[in-house]
Amino acid sequence: MLDDHEWPTISCKIIHPKKDGSWQDRRSATSSWGCGRFPELAIKHESNTMKPLRVINVIPSLADVSSGPSYSVLRLCESLREAGIELTVAALDSPSHREMPAWVRRFPRSPGPRRLGRSVSMAHWLDAEAAAGHVDLIHNHSLWMMPNIYAGQVACRRRVPYVVSPRGTLSAAAFRSGSAVKRLMWPMLQRPSLRCTACFHATSAAEADDVLAAGFHAPVAVIPNGIDAPAPGRVLGSRRTLLYLGRIHPIKQVDVLLGAWARLERSSMDWDLRIVGPDNDGFLGEMRRLAGSLGVERVRFEGELQGDAKLDAYRSADLYVLPTRSENFGMTVAEALVTGTPAIVTDGAPWSGLRSEGAGWWIDQGVDALESALRGAMSTPRSELEAMGTRGRNWMIRDFGWKQIADRMESLYRWILAGSRDDSRPPEISATTHGRKEKAR
Repeated sequence: MLDDHEWPTISCKIIHPKKDGSWQDRRSATSSWGCGRFPELAIKHESNTMKPLRVINVIPSLADVSSGPSYSVLRLCESLREAGIELTVAALDSPSHREMPAWVRRFPRSPGPRRLGRSVSMAHWLDAEAAAGHVDLIHNHSLWMMPNIYAGQVACRRRVPYVVSPRGTLSAAAFRSGSAVKRLMWPMLQRPSLRCTACFHATSAAEADDVLAAGFHAPVAVIPNGIDAPAPGRVLGSRRTLLYLGRIHPIKQVDVLLGAWARLERSSMDWDLRIVGPDNDGFLGEMRRLAGSLGVERVRFEGELQGDAKLDAYRSADLYVLPTRSENFGMTVAEALVTGTPAIVTDGAPWSGLRSEGAGWWIDQGVDALESALRGAMSTPRSELEAMGTRGRNWMIRDFGWKQIADRMESLYRWILAGSRDDSRPPEISATTHGRKEKAR
């Protein structure tokens, strides 16, 4: 379990693995890009006195969903462009109802397994841009698909500084998912494509630990995702609502939520459970059957919501719950909090700040722990829950605005490109150590 101090603060920090497998801050290190020092990234700069950066961000897909990497990567890139960076996004052409901005280039898939996302045209374009000197830095998001491989291969071949955001794909749970394919892909393609990484970007300290566990020695920058703050406006009804919103996938442990709810439903007659989200590989049907076998009645299963309907779901909930096994960030938690909804989140997600900010509960995993937390939260007067929600919203606005996040990411880019020009570490950043031992995968 993470301690409270391990929650990623808005200030970006750079951490290096030690030989014994633990993390340390370092003022002196080497990288393949000549960066002699990697202290904390808090460079003060004036954009009008610096050369505009030319950056390509690569992501396999920008599917029509309003959360997860499809949201967070696109919003990060929008905010970086607003800061003056000449940025292009390269992604596979996916069915989407959204109109993409002109700076998003979508490439057709080539023949081959759809799961791998081959695109010869993307590979050729990336290589041509790098060969012509049209890019200062490549930033790759996610792993395990061919666009992620192309980005690393081009960065190595053309010696372009390379940043990698795993976006949860280096977690133990992610390795277990699709393990047969990944066991082949890891040594043959994925790991070799990461050998030239100048810096990893993690959205939490827990994800930084995953980078270490995979055996990498490049520095890691911890910068959380950002969140857009809608106008305030709670819409609570006479009945009380417990909301789960997210993918219906085994890793989210909706089965654990249903098990806890089955123990609470009869003693909480004024509460309803609302389960909202898209089905993954037929798991929704399995959860419906589980609900039937448990005999629960006040549970509504709904499909994916987007836009105003999704916002209304958060605003009309008294509590948000995420019983996940593993998250690198947990975007839905931030979305709930910024609407003023307090949250109950398991320690599979890096939200220990819920405790210190007084915005919710951060609990152990399992039916017993979740039942206990829900019982306490659901017996809390609505006025107290609303006060917790207000604290959560203020926290999100204070620390997770996209402009702030983009400023830290631009500082990371410039630090990598500038080398060892600054050897001071900001005094407000404390050293962080992590005790997990390195292990080979």
